[in-house]
Amino acid sequence: MAAAPAVAGEPAQLGPRPFYLVDSMKPGPLKDRLQACGADRPYTARTFSIAHRGAPLQFPEHTREGILAAARMGAGVIECDVAFTRDRQLVCRHAQCDLHTTTDILARPDLAARCSQDFQPADPVAGRKASARCCTSDLTLAEFKSLNGKMDASDPQATTREAYMNATPRWRTDLYATTGTLMSHDEYIALVRSLRRRFTPELKAPEVPMPFAGYGQDQYAQAMIDAYKQAGIPAVDVRPQSFQLRDILYWLRAEPEFGRQALWLDNRDETDPGFDPERPESWKPGMAELAALGLRTLAPPLWMLVRVGPNGGIEPSAYARAARAAGFDLITWSLERSGPLKDGGGYYYKSIRPVIDRDGDVLTLLDVLYGQVGVKGVFSDWPATATFYANCMGIE
Repeated sequence: MAAAPAVAGEPAQLGPRPFYLVDSMKPGPLKDRLQACGADRPYTARTFSIAHRGAPLQFPEHTREGILAAARMGAGVIECDVAFTRDRQLVCRHAQCDLHTTTDILARPDLAARCSQDFQPADPVAGRKASARCCTSDLTLAEFKSLNGKMDASDPQATTREAYMNATPRWRTDLYATTGTLMSHDEYIALVRSLRRRFTPELKAPEVPMPFAGYGQDQYAQAMIDAYKQAGIPAVDVRPQSFQLRDILYWLRAEPEFGRQALWLDNRDETDPGFDPERPESWKPGMAELAALGLRTLAPPLWMLVRVGPNGGIEPSAYARAARAAGFDLITWSLERSGPLKDGGGYYYKSIRPVIDRDGDVLTLLDVLYGQVGVKGVFSDWPATATFYANCMGIE
């Protein structure tokens, strides 16, 4: 068995962003404490800081370059969303069918021709938006590896494929997108191990009928775990994830050492009509039922764990309190995913929108998530922010 990664003590390079965020905070004791940390002290990697798809605020997601950036910023845990190719090889990609927005496939006629649906221009007269559908399962591993990663974006009003591809939001950047080296799951494992970091692979929900060429869902879930076993990675260093509860239950049954480490990504706000983090009667299954299934860690989006309290501050939600009372660990996603917070922050901040009006509020939220909710880790599109906070607060 390989030795556990030596995350603690690995040096981190934070850059200016965390200090910009502190400068933009509202005055108060938290700002004073974070300012006292200073830019000149040494910072080190922390497992509290989890890289969400690498460092996609500025680097193409799930690329070698993004993973290296995340490690340099002190992410102690680095994510690979796992999808499969036509020849049933595992690769890092946020969704099985997102190659048209995350790579240059539409600029590659030979490979675009393999897409489930090649680019279709917008037709304003007919009211049709531009579209395409290119899946990892449309390509072999070798074909997938020949692509170049780009910032995840598309223009639904585009009438040319060039305009469709060239749509990066202004608050992100294409500065580091000239090279985006795509990675197989095995290459991700080798790179993250060489960086002495921990792993959090997410088994993506298939977007093609299963079984796929004889490849069933349980085989897919097992293949992901087998990759770590074959590489000699201890289960303690791997946090498997899935939005599909069935995958977590499969791992608990078939690979209990890995299953006990697993995160159930709870997005019932998007899948269950009527789900409300403030109404326990709307949670099906409820906290006690989930605990009885053997789950240990829940991972909902940021907004589900917090609400605006009666004094106008941020406080734990009913969901957060119930999860902790039921004995669950909590991890959440995804910090720095939204654009500028001056307009309320979008989806990830929607439960606290009335009290969000500046970029520095991300640190106020982070402080509540750690200090009052008790989260064990935070996924971030720019890991330096969570690394900075964890160092200042003495969090591993």
